[in-house]
Amino acid sequence: MKIHRFDHSNSLLNTFTAEIRDSKIQKDSMRFRRNIERIGEVLAYELSKTLDYGPNTVETPLGSKKMSLIKDDLVLCSILRAGLPLHQGLLSYFDRAENAFISAFRHHPNNEDDFEVVVKYFAAPSLDGKTLILTDPMLATGKTLENVLNVLRGHGTPAKIHIVSVIGSEAGIDYVQKVFPTETELWIAAVDEELNDRGYILPGLGDAGDLAFGVKL
Repeated sequence: MKIHRFDHSNSLLNTFTAEIRDSKIQKDSMRFRRNIERIGEVLAYELSKTLDYGPNTVETPLGSKKMSLIKDDLVLCSILRAGLPLHQGLLSYFDRAENAFISAFRHHPNNEDDFEVVVKYFAAPSLDGKTLILTDPMLATGKTLENVLNVLRGHGTPAKIHIVSVIGSEAGIDYVQKVFPTETELWIAAVDEELNDRGYILPGLGDAGDLAFGVKL
């Protein structure tokens, strides 16, 4: 797997990442969602540089212009509910992409530390021969992405898979590298070293879904 991480270089992306981590700023859920979107927009731009392009002729009111435009058939697939703001950021740039959505959440039996990932909803077009962009804002243990990959296999074989995340753990990235195809590429704004006993990233930012949309039961 090829990993593109952006916390080792100076850019405006670090400002957006800092704000979603900040416990005071993240109390503003609208700003939290917008910062996730902006991170998605930046990562979409960086990812776009690696796609396949072909010649096109654009007709203007005064003539024609040959330009190189994206050839890939893109499918954006996001994990509900936390992935929605990140999905919107990517969709703002890849606005002609097809879309897929999947619900995958952690279930902690008896509120213990151990958990299983439950998938209950999935809607997607055919993935055969297309470029799949799989978005999950928090890449913690990697088990959610593994379960999503297993479900996606029933909808065809993509020509290429990209994973887009906001914050990940080193352990989660290592795990995903083992279960995804070797040519998969990961685009991630920041990587943290640790997970706690419940599999949450430290220092991370907390529960991205709750911060974006409110605390769930």
